[in-house]
Parts: sequence; structure tokens; C-alpha cells
Amino acid sequence: MVSPPTSPPASPPASSAAPSAPMALNSLGFAKPVAETRVVVAMSGGVDSSVTAALLHEQGYEVIGITLQLYDHGVAVQAKGACCAGVDIHDARTVAARLGIPHYVLDYESRFRDQVMQDFADSYLRGETPIPCVKCNQTVKFSDLLTTARDLGADCLATGHYVQRFDTAAGPVLHRGADAGKDQSYFLFATTPDQLDYLRFPLGGLSKEETRELAHRHGLSVADKPDSQDICFVPNGRYGDVVRRLRPGAVEAGEIVHLDGTVLGTHNGIIDYTIGQRRGLGIGGRKDADEAEGPLYVVGIDPATHQVIVGPQSALACEQVHLGETSWVARDGAPLPGHAVLARLRNTAPAMPAMIESVADGGVVIRLQEPQFGIAAGQAAAIYDADDSQNLLGGGWITAAPLAALAS
Repeated sequence: MVSPPTSPPASPPASSAAPSAPMALNSLGFAKPVAETRVVVAMSGGVDSSVTAALLHEQGYEVIGITLQLYDHGVAVQAKGACCAGVDIHDARTVAARLGIPHYVLDYESRFRDQVMQDFADSYLRGETPIPCVKCNQTVKFSDLLTTARDLGADCLATGHYVQRFDTAAGPVLHRGADAGKDQSYFLFATTPDQLDYLRFPLGGLSKEETRELAHRHGLSVADKPDSQDICFVPNGRYGDVVRRLRPGAVEAGEIVHLDGTVLGTHNGIIDYTIGQRRGLGIGGRKDADEAEGPLYVVGIDPATHQVIVGPQSALACEQVHLGETSWVARDGAPLPGHAVLARLRNTAPAMPAMIESVADGGVVIRLQEPQFGIAAGQAAAIYDADDSQNLLGGGWITAAPLAALAS
């Protein structure tokens, strides 16, 4: 018997068809169409954040601009070189209208006052030299604003910082901006891994000149706007006036004393002095002084006795720096003791070879390969990978920078 011919197999139902290839990632790293990707852009009213919004809008993303009102801008609205003032809110609104994107102004005055300005005043009264711009990024911008962006259903928060974010198998990493002269990684040392997951920095690979060219190409009114220079709530650069206003009656006069104990003069408050200061000390020379030691610098500030201590520049040499409230971009946390790193102790200074000496209770002690001068408590130290100087590992707030001259 001959078997009947076998019928060809039926075509499988559409539901069992082979899965399609996964969607390619868009330029912000999301596996979804650009038009369905919502981005909140922190718009300060400057050229950098304005171009950030323009670039993302041009690429087809759903862009929402948010500007933070951080303080009573009436006192600073006419001040050049100050950010977040009333004129900046107007400029951000104008740019958003030009691009045709939604724009909102959020009143963060109370948060900014509590988290940044009050800390600024207390730090100066402790004899420190604070950096409120880092504290602002750490609290108001990368914490509170990031939460707001999530509440708006945004896939990410984009800013105009000159830093570069790269995705790796171990998670995203944060590198210096391609333009070394504009790199802002120092100010972002406190960025956490979870925050970095959500943040994007579209300008990281550009130079400032390229950013301004893009601003002109998009017809933005802020294309030639000067960069902000002053701390936003200190538009005239007179930090002492702000502290006295925030802490009336807390500033006391005291003595200016040489390292050898000689009283050289008096001052109206330690808040008017910073470690390493040379000019404006208000003192003359010392009788029978050794001219070889050169001009006098502020080498110490004692808030308990209200003394400002002065001495030669050589007395400012510091080889060990203590950090508190450390934060690490990498998910594996702080480098181990003995690990070689690069420490950047000022935004304007290069990163210097150093070693992690100890790690304990959220603090780190680093040993500098060569002495540095004028390191002040209250400032920040950004820590980079010694094997990859572009890679920001994290950092912390300087709690102490012992000077050999004061320790002896």
C-alpha cells in the first residue's frame, strides 16, 4: 500500500513568528523612539543649558525646560556674572518660547536657603571656605530637581555641564569634559551612581566655542551671554556681607597673630579671611622680621579664639588631606587604602598624584605625592583614577589639611 502524500506543514500563526531584533538605543541610551523619550532640561538661562535644550529638541526628543528660582532675585537682577537671577529666568523663558517647548519656573527658594545658603554661612563661621555651587548640585539640582523630573515622567534629566557620561558593562562612568578649559567634573564629584543613571550631559564632547556657534545657528538670544562668574546669591563678590545678613551678631572681631605669637593687628571677623590669602590682611610688617621669609599669608583660622594666624608661604605646605562626606560615582565605592589616585583640590588646579591612606566611616585621608599650598577646610577634593586621568571616581569635602608649621 502506498501512503498518501504528506501535506506540507501549515504556516505557523503570526503570534509564534520569530521575535524581531531589539530596538537600537537612541542617542540618550534608551531603547525607544526619540519622539517618545521625554527629557527634562535644567535651564539656567545661560548659553550652555539653552543649547542643551535646542540640541535635544532638534533631535526630536520631547523636551521640557525647567528653571529654578533659587533666591529673591531682586537684589541681583542687575548684576552681571551672576546666575539664576531674574534676568536669567526671563532668558530661559525666551529660549523655550523660541524652541516651542514647555517651560516651567519652580520656586525652590526655601530649599536653596536651607540647603545651600545656611550651610554657606555656617561654614564661614567655622573658619572654612565653602563652595556653595557644589552643594547646590549635590542637593537642590541633582536631588530635588531630579525627583521633580521623575515625577513628570521624564526618562532623564539633562544639564549643560561640560562633563562626559559613558555607559560601560559595570554601569555609567563620569569623565571630564572634552574641553579641558571648561571641564566641570570637579563640581560634580558628589554625583551618586543612581543619579548618574538618570543624568545626561549633551555638551560634554563640545568646546565652549562650538556651543556658542550652535546657539547662533539656532538663533538663541543668549548666544553671546557672558558666563556666570560669581556665586549666584553673592553677585557683588562680598561674601562677608551675606554671612552677616544671615547670621546677625554672630561675627566677632579678633586678633591677627603671627605664627611666632606676635600680635600684628585686629580684624572685624574671621569670615573675611581664607587660607592662603595674601592681600587685604590690613597689617604692616614686623619689627626685626626676617625679610627672607617674604610676604605674609593666612595660614590658619581659629574660630574658637577668633584669631587669624599668618606666616610665610612655606608654612602653607600640606601633604595630607582629610575628607568627609565622601561620595563615589562608581558602584564599588571608595578606592582601597594604598590605591594611587589623582586629587584635584581646587577647580582651577590640576589633579595631583596622591595615595589613599585610609578609609573609615565615610571619610578618607589622602597623602599627596608633593606638598600643596593653601588648602582650606570647606573646599572639595575631586578624586580621579590614576590610570585614567579623565575618569572621575568621586571625592569629598575637605575637613582638615594639617600644616607642618602648625603641627610642630
